[in-house]
Amino acid sequence: MKSVPLLDETDRVALRERFGERARFGEALAPFTWWKIGGPADALIDARSTDELAFVLQRVFKRRLPMFVLGSGSNLLVGDGGIRGIVLRLEGDFTALDVRTEDAVIVDAGGSASLPALCTKVATLGGIGIDGLAGIPATVGGSIRMNAGTDREIGEFAREVLVQTPARPEPHAIDVAWHYRRTTIPRDAIVARATLRFERGDPAAIRERLQSRLVRRKATQPVAVPNSGSCFRNPEGDHAGRLIEAVGAKGWREGGAEVSPLHANFIVNTGGASAQNVATLLARVRRAVEERFGVELQLEVHLVGEFTDTECPV
Repeated sequence: MKSVPLLDETDRVALRERFGERARFGEALAPFTWWKIGGPADALIDARSTDELAFVLQRVFKRRLPMFVLGSGSNLLVGDGGIRGIVLRLEGDFTALDVRTEDAVIVDAGGSASLPALCTKVATLGGIGIDGLAGIPATVGGSIRMNAGTDREIGEFAREVLVQTPARPEPHAIDVAWHYRRTTIPRDAIVARATLRFERGDPAAIRERLQSRLVRRKATQPVAVPNSGSCFRNPEGDHAGRLIEAVGAKGWREGGAEVSPLHANFIVNTGGASAQNVATLLARVRRAVEERFGVELQLEVHLVGEFTDTECPV
């Protein structure tokens, strides 16, 4: 049964008046995700300033509408039924990225600034530890929300995080507690801006470490095929990819979705995969690992929106 959009005509008129062609209705989200999968959004809004974002948040608060922020589209599986309510993309001022040297390397970044671009600029100035964020195809805001990283995580370097919420739509600073792949940032808070600080080291050595990690990622991950990064978090003291490979899951398929033969913790879209294909394959992998090793893998990829049935590991 097709879902009924939650926005009424008054909502659509108000959004069209404020955003013009940057307010789209019923548009498929697949082109905006790394998996190239995802149904339509009731409303897809491109906000370019904190004032524009505040306008949307005020309407969300007044009408009690659901809201979702779509960043780079990595680490995300959007259901085939799409997303109800308002989907936001942050552009314009939110993509700003200022990197400078003081006693350390200081970064002021908008919530939608590119993390790979940040890594390149920080490495050029000798920011120690930036290689721990290398190769993550995310925005700064998305990285902060999930505390992205490898051996070092972005929360280690964060000094200030400014958010906007439906209840408090103007930018304001919050305290954040950082954990493995999660933070205490409220679910309805949108990261508008952040300041990061990196100790200074030898730029040449740091650029070399960054490049080495990028080369290694390219050689060991299926970067040429649509995917969404690592699907499961590493359990303590082990690696999800090792466990998945050990149960023989490499090459398993559901429709157009396949467990990558190159890296077992990646599911790739070989062509025409649906969200339900991927969700079913995630559930199959998770069951196999739990039955074999007694380890319940936790999702690293986020599943959002509406799926066609209950075969979904969330």
